[in-house]
Amino acid sequence: MALRIVATRPNPALVTLPWSLPLEDWGDDVVVQLPRGISRHVVRIVRLGADVYAVKETRERFAFGEYRLLRDLGKLGLPTVEPVGVVDGRATSEGVELEPCLVTRHLTFSLPYRSLFSHGLPSENLPSLVDALVVLLVRLHLAGFFWGDVSLSNVLFRRSAGEFTAYLVDAETGELHETLSDGQRTNDIEVASTNIFGELLDLQAGELLGEDVDAFAIVELMQERYDALWTELTSTEEFTTNEMWRIEQRIERLNELGFDVDEIDIVTDWDGSTVRMQPKVVEAGHHRRELQGLTGLNVEENQARRLLNDLAAFTAHLELGGEDRAVVAHRWLTQIYEPVVAMIPEELRGRLEPAEVYHEILEHRWYLSEQAGREVDIFETAKSYFDQVLAGRPDEAITSSPA
Repeated sequence: MALRIVATRPNPALVTLPWSLPLEDWGDDVVVQLPRGISRHVVRIVRLGADVYAVKETRERFAFGEYRLLRDLGKLGLPTVEPVGVVDGRATSEGVELEPCLVTRHLTFSLPYRSLFSHGLPSENLPSLVDALVVLLVRLHLAGFFWGDVSLSNVLFRRSAGEFTAYLVDAETGELHETLSDGQRTNDIEVASTNIFGELLDLQAGELLGEDVDAFAIVELMQERYDALWTELTSTEEFTTNEMWRIEQRIERLNELGFDVDEIDIVTDWDGSTVRMQPKVVEAGHHRRELQGLTGLNVEENQARRLLNDLAAFTAHLELGGEDRAVVAHRWLTQIYEPVVAMIPEELRGRLEPAEVYHEILEHRWYLSEQAGREVDIFETAKSYFDQVLAGRPDEAITSSPA
């Protein structure tokens, strides 16, 4: 059989991988030993030059279906892994056919949930993982995506200013529709409840999660957080014409949750005394877009919120409130943020992404300042943080080529 690669901007070196071997037989000469989540398929992480990819062996219709679906979700700006291509027409040297492979780009600084807990993530952070999954699920549902197999195993998590952002990894069972029915959304929630409950018990069985964690309570929390966020983003609100300030209040609440409202449907009753309002188009990433517009930094939503707060503190400290905000942002970027990031020792650059390092330095600064009874200099704090905290963290990214 002739090997066929269907891909978007493929790395030419893809053809050099040992496609005539089953994935489970691929050796350390191409496989990178990175943490992988639990999967129903054989998955391998490989490096080709500076690029790192995840390769998944699956059936032909699933491989091509998931590839196209991930591309569609990416065009909608949703947090998913980036599809690279499908490799078909595989066969062994003896002519035995092998399953096609879906190739996706490895998401840097991301980890599966089991690896987070094996790295020592405290059980108190479990609600943060649940929140990240809920935000992802709501965003997917708003876009008309029916997942069909919601679970912690089917996402990757990236740190975001002490919280997490979840990215869709496995879309094999997914379907993209114009809109979802309540029944489809309920089905996803029920599947999520069953899967997450089992995953938590599995963590406890492996002694990665304390026995005091109530799996039932975590599942109920997930359902409550989903219902609350979905209602906030989509519900119709009624008020009188004397309460028009509630329109701005609703928008501010959505902004605080990290969402922008591009359009609002406002309807008054026949005598104009009652107003009904419903957000029509809701887009995630409010703080992320604001920071990127001011500084060019592309970070996670919670990281953006934290950096914007630090920018506000910088503005107030130097009494620059009357200056143009873009000019002040440039000063903060070039005088504070970039110099601090440049201080990260080369051997520690794979521990956390730069924006998360900066967030943790701000946390460390609060701790040092409380001990010293004065505000500790940010650069002095950074040196202390690198020595006392970052040096003890495991790598969460690939930073150099193998020997």
